[in-house]
Amino acid sequence: MSARYSELDGRRALVTGGAAGIGRAIAAALVAQGVHVAVADIDAEAAQAASRALGPRAVAVTMDVTERASVEAGFARVLEVLGGCEICIANAGVSTMRPALELTDRDWDFNFAVNARGIFLVNQIAARHFVAQGAGCIVNTASLAAKVGAPLLAHYSASKFAVLGWTQALARELAPKGIRVNAVCPGFVRTSMQAREVEWEAALRGITPAEVIADYIRQTPLGRLEEPEDVAGLVVFLCSEEARFMTGQGINVTGGVYMG
Repeated sequence: MSARYSELDGRRALVTGGAAGIGRAIAAALVAQGVHVAVADIDAEAAQAASRALGPRAVAVTMDVTERASVEAGFARVLEVLGGCEICIANAGVSTMRPALELTDRDWDFNFAVNARGIFLVNQIAARHFVAQGAGCIVNTASLAAKVGAPLLAHYSASKFAVLGWTQALARELAPKGIRVNAVCPGFVRTSMQAREVEWEAALRGITPAEVIADYIRQTPLGRLEEPEDVAGLVVFLCSEEARFMTGQGINVTGGVYMG
């Protein structure tokens, strides 16, 4: 049974990349705590479908996290529909895969636009509101690749290392204002994004997709692929009063792949 954090009941949250994968699991976990959640995604239809599935506490918001005007309009919509916001989960992310010496400018720019610029824009716009109201909590989705450079994902790793640097710096600036900023670092999570990566990695390494997955599990001391819900539980904890003295952290939830 999941932990219950009664203080979260009635709070309002924005979850970017909330239509699928880790974002949807986070949205569902927050709804289960009584949080009213704005499911934000660039895919409007997917956001609508996810919000309907999550029930009356969820609403859909269309947002392109790479564009300031879209984030500002989306956040204004969150405030309008939910009547406020106390929690910001900046989760939207992308990946491509290629050897470092074959990376294109497009690969680099695409990963940084969503994974780094997107975090910056969503955090900044939400934090301005949090500072004005005197309270708020931010959780960013980083990655195992933010702790250990990942072969074939050098550009993705670089963008996720940037998330941790930003998280730490922003946490120091906002701490005096009572606003906490943390990040979670998932490992090999079973999502549609991972499914694409498995196919890419198999082709690049000359092995089968099943062998790629077996390698992921071999690297994981707890002996299985991670599920989105494994991440969602940690995010909910970080939003709760139980984590009231935690800020600027990049917390591993990798099944032991990285210990440090």
